[in-house]
Amino acid sequence: MSSYAMPSDWPTDERTARAVQDELRTRVVLDETGPPPGTGRVTGVDVAYDDERDVVAAAVVVLDAATLDVVEEATAVGKVAFPYVPGLLAFREIPTVLSALGGLRSDPGLVVCDGYGVAHPRRFGLASHLGVLTGLPTIGVAKNPFTFAYEDPATARGSASPLLDDAEEVGRALRTREGVKPVFVSAGHRVSLDRACAHTLRLTPRYRLPESTRRADALCRSALREVAG
Repeated sequence: MSSYAMPSDWPTDERTARAVQDELRTRVVLDETGPPPGTGRVTGVDVAYDDERDVVAAAVVVLDAATLDVVEEATAVGKVAFPYVPGLLAFREIPTVLSALGGLRSDPGLVVCDGYGVAHPRRFGLASHLGVLTGLPTIGVAKNPFTFAYEDPATARGSASPLLDDAEEVGRALRTREGVKPVFVSAGHRVSLDRACAHTLRLTPRYRLPESTRRADALCRSALREVAG
């Protein structure tokens, strides 16, 4: 069992959560390149909600980074303990994600979140928040660009264009399949943006979304169905 403890003073209101974001985002490390693609382990993180019951299910799936075979997986189910506020979704998800991570016997390696790292209005999305709390290297790979501007990348796999907040590059639109809508990659913690994109390409040999995300998505939905009966 790994130990990823919840902070004892977890916020329950918007004002306190924003203050926590302001404090913790100063601890984000962006000057490390992170592990080389195809080495060690890569762990996908995703969550699913049952809004009628205020329940959230989290899944973590550990892959061998070289083969993309599943090494280990874990799930956790909990009550949603924070209201829906755009830009503060991490406060709804992280308690259950930490519980799922705590169920792993092995080192997660690089953590890939279905969401954002520094490509976030306050530069502190789920991937950055989770990275700071756990110390793990993290990246965010999102399905849409949130509020940021970008030019469509060239159609070839591997093409990319900056995800911009005014003139600041906060992430990249990355084409993982030729002629298919890009994904939106950002550094989370202890990984550079270049390497985050390289990992994303390594994790997408067949589909638009990373294998880590695809497997975690299926697993958290399955866990939610089990709870719902």
